Amino acid sequence: MPYLDHNATSTLRPEARAAMARACQIHGNPSSVHRSGRVARALVEDAREQVARLVNANPANVIFTSGGTEANALALWGAVHGSAESGGLVRRLYASAIEHDSILGTMNAIAVRATGIRRAQVPATRDGAVDLDALRDLMRESSGRALVAVMAANNETGVVQPIAEVSKLVRQHDGLLLVDAVQACGKIATDFAALDADYLTVSAHKLGGPQGVGALVMKEDAPFAAQIHGGGQERSRRAGTENVAGIAGFGGVAKAIGDDNISRLEMLRNVFESGLRNCFPAAIVFGHNSQRTANTSNFALPGIAAETALIALDLDGVMVSSGAACSSGKVKPSHVLKAMGVPDDLARSALRVSLGWDSSESDVDATLASLGKLGTRISARKAA
Repeated sequence: MPYLDHNATSTLRPEARAAMARACQIHGNPSSVHRSGRVARALVEDAREQVARLVNANPANVIFTSGGTEANALALWGAVHGSAESGGLVRRLYASAIEHDSILGTMNAIAVRATGIRRAQVPATRDGAVDLDALRDLMRESSGRALVAVMAANNETGVVQPIAEVSKLVRQHDGLLLVDAVQACGKIATDFAALDADYLTVSAHKLGGPQGVGALVMKEDAPFAAQIHGGGQERSRRAGTENVAGIAGFGGVAKAIGDDNISRLEMLRNVFESGLRNCFPAAIVFGHNSQRTANTSNFALPGIAAETALIALDLDGVMVSSGAACSSGKVKPSHVLKAMGVPDDLARSALRVSLGWDSSESDVDATLASLGKLGTRISARKAA
């Protein structure tokens, strides 16, 4: 069955499955000092090194979490609570208006629970990139240190964000930078050192690893305060027994990833978008004028509700999505498209095709065939 929803969760790579199977044979707690405990600890630390190598970071600064959402929250709360001892209080939280809900929702929670915190969303351009001029204006305000959150690549449109320019602006004003690389890692070059970010977040299941494990990567001197207490795990930065099997799977997929698949995915995406326009000449592809990750196509079929298209495709065994997966299964207008100035009626017609490591030309052909059937039915109804 054609599965084209890899931005929600990618299919499990064999390298991750094998690493997890080996880890499940280990019965020790990685905090125990006996032999089984030491073996479990070695699996965790080997995976830490693989993840660090994937993003060019120091393994000592990789904190394993339950996923990208927790990693983003840990960075934001940790920066606010830990900033007094690390170069000045964070008093401003800025995020692009196209960020994942885990960023925007956590910022809202911090503003409610922490005193003296100002938050603001940085507008996006119609092409789906953060508005650098608007960010520059916000950074010029002199009301305390700022933390800026900008994702490396958008989860809905695939648009790659200008992180180098964002980092330069942030550094000019002694700010902090959080880069959500959940949708970028494995799809574009993701070099923590080169990005000059203070925090970077990644998630295993977007890469072909298991669900329920991610990581926060941070600079040695970045402000930080643990949010989960009660144990010394993760160098006392996140208490709780580590998810050994999940972490081992994360390490397995991090080791397996290369850049040889990117050109193939871009070819498949281009084949899909060319076929889409043949089926639906009025189809609109969002962010097509910007650099995008090779695997993502976000498009609208004007006049056809996303729910209608999703059901029709699903009945044909084709699995795509209408945007971000983190919305309790509800189909609703995208805040990303709204930030890009897309009208609500058009946004309600938006679908997302996201390819992965095992996607094939037959998957694309089946999706186009299903869309073609849908178009034929719609035309017949209109003619009747």
